[in-house]
Amino acid sequence: MSRTISVAAPKRNFLPSDFQLSTWESVLPFFEKLSSLSIQNLAELQQFCISRSELESYLSENFAWRYIKMSCDNQHEELQKSYQQFVNDIMPNASIYEDAWNKKVVESGFADQLPSHGYGIMLRGMKKAIDIFREENIPLYTELSNLSTEYGALTGGLMVEIDGQEKTLQQANAYLESTDRNKRQEVYLLVANKRLSIKQELNELFNKLIERRHQVAQNAGFDNFRDYSFASLGRFDYTAADCFEFHEAVAQTVVPMVNQQAAKRKEVLQVDALKPWDKAVDPWGRKPLVPFSTADDLLTKTIQVFDELDPFLGNCLKEMVKLNRFDLDSRKGKNPGGYNYPLEESGFPFIFMNAAGQVRDMVTLLHEGGHAVHSIVTKDLALNAFRNVPSEVAELASMSMELLTIDHWDIYFPNPEEAKRAKIKHLEDILETLPWVATIDAFQHWIYENPAHSQAERDAKWLEIIARFSDNITDWSDLQEIKTNIWQKQLHLFEVPFYYIEYAIAQLGALAVWRNYCRQPKQALEQYLQALELGYTEPMKTIYAAAGIEFNFSKAYIAELMSFLAEKIKNLEES
Repeated sequence: MSRTISVAAPKRNFLPSDFQLSTWESVLPFFEKLSSLSIQNLAELQQFCISRSELESYLSENFAWRYIKMSCDNQHEELQKSYQQFVNDIMPNASIYEDAWNKKVVESGFADQLPSHGYGIMLRGMKKAIDIFREENIPLYTELSNLSTEYGALTGGLMVEIDGQEKTLQQANAYLESTDRNKRQEVYLLVANKRLSIKQELNELFNKLIERRHQVAQNAGFDNFRDYSFASLGRFDYTAADCFEFHEAVAQTVVPMVNQQAAKRKEVLQVDALKPWDKAVDPWGRKPLVPFSTADDLLTKTIQVFDELDPFLGNCLKEMVKLNRFDLDSRKGKNPGGYNYPLEESGFPFIFMNAAGQVRDMVTLLHEGGHAVHSIVTKDLALNAFRNVPSEVAELASMSMELLTIDHWDIYFPNPEEAKRAKIKHLEDILETLPWVATIDAFQHWIYENPAHSQAERDAKWLEIIARFSDNITDWSDLQEIKTNIWQKQLHLFEVPFYYIEYAIAQLGALAVWRNYCRQPKQALEQYLQALELGYTEPMKTIYAAAGIEFNFSKAYIAELMSFLAEKIKNLEES
């Protein structure tokens, strides 16, 4: 099935084509106009939904650009003010109308006549949003949005000096692949101590976030923020109990494999103690892999990889290049991490990351490229509600792309031995992803079930949880303070609470997609793209089924996929 990309932005029908948002007062007339629309029949209800989608898509993209510009230059005062103006001025006022609009649709008398495809999922979400909406939470959400940006401001400016040169923490991490063990230790401690220099500020910030989030949950009638989050995130397909089952499954099936991997690394490295700075280096003493030279080189090669997998995929990234939708290099004053930000109105997203020349950066762009393809294949769906997919589906798109492209990594590594090394490294990293996700997820469950905990209790619980899901080979002697506070590097805890278990669910799904691809490449790729094209018009389990896989994270399923993964690693090592 051949695909083409529509490049023309949709025309506005509800908003004037030249409308530009400045203040809340500038957009208020359109909120009032939408609220005044009469719904006397099914056609008028559908038109209301279309007009609402147009207005919300415009606002979403306006906010997106403010966030993108701020994260690309977090020391720029005017960009900070622009972002905060939207958070403090637009969002609080808009949220009141959103609740009224949800009620207008649900209580219109015609909602049950809407087509089930797409609208069924939309209505389910609207009803849940109505249930949990509380006007007294609006100022709390504003405060939480402002607080969460402090994390990027605190961490984005951290720099370390290595060999007389100032480096971002992302750039410094490249030295952890050095074959010089003393250099690895030096850089690891430099980075860790730099993070510890703001330990107290981050703890105080986290305390504020926990307190406000717990208040939001109580205002909405929930016992804790965890239960509120499951409702607000629209988790209709699994429960907290399922997460606990996943934690136990990982502890029993994956952690023993991680232990074996760590023991093998210690043996090959021939060290008395395997330290944290020994985990990224090639154990055989080979030089670090260099998949690209510059950010532009990384992008050029990634487009070629996508082209080889399917020309349509390459075309998606090429259109984004034309629109200048990439900021890939690492530099001072730039937020940490990476993301693909959908742009609701124009349809083509923006990819942000901090490339420092590592295999991890290459995988990050493949990952975010998967998100970008997802944004593009859903951009022409009728309503923004159909395009806004849950994270468990969004991450399936990105994590599957990492694996679907693996046969084309020779573009980054013309040397076959280096390509093989990169593949093994990535598959071993996947093995370690699941325990880390379980660690962060279990930590969040405890944090919000016990919001009044002390700092000492938090430290003790973190050490207990990380011990459950980590290998027992790595030696943390004399590194206790670093180990106790290592959770602070996970931005999700600060910026997007409870958004992490999705990575594990999607990682399992991605392995299943890849397993299908290894058996029947054309069919598996087509099923993958057909699943992405559904957006959020069907339940999550139906979308996974469209991709030819199960929505399943039971112990038996995890064991089955880990066996497949171990076999792939073994085959590469023996080839």
